[in-house]
Amino acid sequence: MEKRALGKGLDALLPTGVAKPPGAGGESQQVPIEQIIPNRYQPRAEFHEVELVQLSDSLKQHGILQPLVVRRKGDGFFELIAGERRLRAAKLAGLRQVPVTIRNSTDEQALVLALLENLQREDLNPMEAARAYQRMAKEFGFTQDTIAQQIGKDRSSVANISRLVNLPNEIQILVESGKLSTGHAKVLLGLPKAEAQLKLARHIVSAELSVRQAERLATGQPRTAKPKQQGRAARAYPDVEERLQRRLGTRVSVVKGRSGGQIQIDYFTPAELDRLVDLLLG
Repeated sequence: MEKRALGKGLDALLPTGVAKPPGAGGESQQVPIEQIIPNRYQPRAEFHEVELVQLSDSLKQHGILQPLVVRRKGDGFFELIAGERRLRAAKLAGLRQVPVTIRNSTDEQALVLALLENLQREDLNPMEAARAYQRMAKEFGFTQDTIAQQIGKDRSSVANISRLVNLPNEIQILVESGKLSTGHAKVLLGLPKAEAQLKLARHIVSAELSVRQAERLATGQPRTAKPKQQGRAARAYPDVEERLQRRLGTRVSVVKGRSGGQIQIDYFTPAELDRLVDLLLG
C-alpha cells in the first residue's frame, strides 16, 4: 500500500482532490466542545498539569489561535486528530466551543498525524514514540524505512527507539518517567537477559549513574574472556573488582603487591567524588 510522505508537515498526509462536504474543506469553524471525542490513536500519554493550567490561563485571555484538527464520526460528533493539549486546556478553561478544521482522514492518517504533531513539538517521551512506531508497524504494516520517511527522521533513529519496547515493563516505566534516559536504555538493551537489565537499571536509578558509568558496568557483566593484552599484568581479583564496581557504580581496580596491595577507585567529576565519599562513609 502506498504511503504518503510526512516529513514536510501535516498537510503532506491530508487528502487532496477529494470532494468534501460543507465544513470539511479545511476552513475553521466553531464546534461545541462536548461534541469532540479524544483521538484513540493519540501517542502521548503524559500531560503535565502545570503546563495545562498555564495554557488554560492563556486561552481564557486570548482564545485558541490555532484550530484543532478533527474528522467527522457521525451523529454530529468529531474525533480529534491533532491538538489534544489545546482541547484539554480548553475544557479546563471552561470554553464551550473551540475552532476546528475538519479533515477527511483514514485511521492510518489519524495515527500518523497525531504522532507527527507531537514529534514536531518534541512532546513525546522515548517510550511514547517507541509504542507509536510499534503500533504503526503492527496495525498498518509500516516498515522502519517507511516510518522514518513519514516522520522525517533517519532509519537508525527509528530503529533505536523502536527497540525500547523490548525492555522489561519496569524499565519502560523508568524511561517514561524520565528516571532513565534513552542513552541508559540503549546500554540496557545490550545486556542479554532481562534479569541483568533490571538489576543494572535499578542500580543506575539508585546511584544516579551517568550513561558512561552505566556502559562501564554493563561491560563488566559476565562475558566471554578476551585475550590478555601483551605486557599487561593479569587481574589478581577480577571477581572482587566486579563486585565493587557494581556496588560503587564506577571503575575499580585491585592491584596486588608483594604483601597486601591497593584498591583504586576512579571518579570523573567532583560530584561523582562526593557521591562516592558519601557511599563509602555511609
